[in-house]
Amino acid sequence: MTKQDRAVRTRLALIRSAAEQFEDRGYVRAGLAQISAGAGVSSGALHFHFANKAAVAEAVEHAAADALRETAERGRDGDGHTLQRLVDVTHRVARLLCADVVVRAGLRLNAEAGAGRARDLRREWRECVHGLLAEAERRGELAAGVTPQHTCAVVLAATTGIEVLAREDQGWLARPSLTDLWQLLLPCVAAPGLVGVLDPAGSGPEGGESAGSGPEGGESAGSGPERGESAGSGAAEGRSEGSGVAEGGPAGSGPAGSGSAGSGASADPGLRAEARRVGLALR
Repeated sequence: MTKQDRAVRTRLALIRSAAEQFEDRGYVRAGLAQISAGAGVSSGALHFHFANKAAVAEAVEHAAADALRETAERGRDGDGHTLQRLVDVTHRVARLLCADVVVRAGLRLNAEAGAGRARDLRREWRECVHGLLAEAERRGELAAGVTPQHTCAVVLAATTGIEVLAREDQGWLARPSLTDLWQLLLPCVAAPGLVGVLDPAGSGPEGGESAGSGPEGGESAGSGPERGESAGSGAAEGRSEGSGVAEGGPAGSGPAGSGSAGSGASADPGLRAEARRVGLALR
């Protein structure tokens, strides 16, 4: 494994460990020592990647935003009935939240940030839902008298409530919860000829691929750097800035996206693709 690969793995591990701490303890009580320990690296390695706890939280939120946006994009760009795509995207987001602690923690951090935040994920979700409902109206899929505005408000209230309730009981994110919701809503909002065609359980497989923020191949980013690298050796990344690793720059800036690593060997393609996909390790 190249130094650059190891740096990307460490950053991803720190982000996942931070998400676990934020979810379990909240932002205020989560400590940098616990975050670095959970990632299996030293405090020096953490500070090489992140200047402070706020920078770690920003990376968690950023990763969650990218994963949620990718899921929403797939819903907007799909084929078939627009209302079915709306149903499907709610199921995909629920699966994503259920499976990925980074997405759960990032969404909660964003919701609790208040005024002045750089991004508003609830507003983006509202725009996604309203956009699909507006398209459904243009295609004649809504029942007479049903408006995208009013239906959007109901869907937002229901899905936001499910997300909040799931913080205490993830059973709320299970497929039956959303299926029950859509079994109630679809007969009220869909044109009569569509009610029997649309599937409230979602048209995709229950275990369908989601746009999670964890590494591909099922490997958890929370497992830390490559096994065999002790926590005490994590700070070696900070010492390697002058050794050819394309990580230079201030703490919190992350590895660069194109430099060679040490011996010039290219980074592992799967790892680099994952880092680009979550949009955080290469910026």
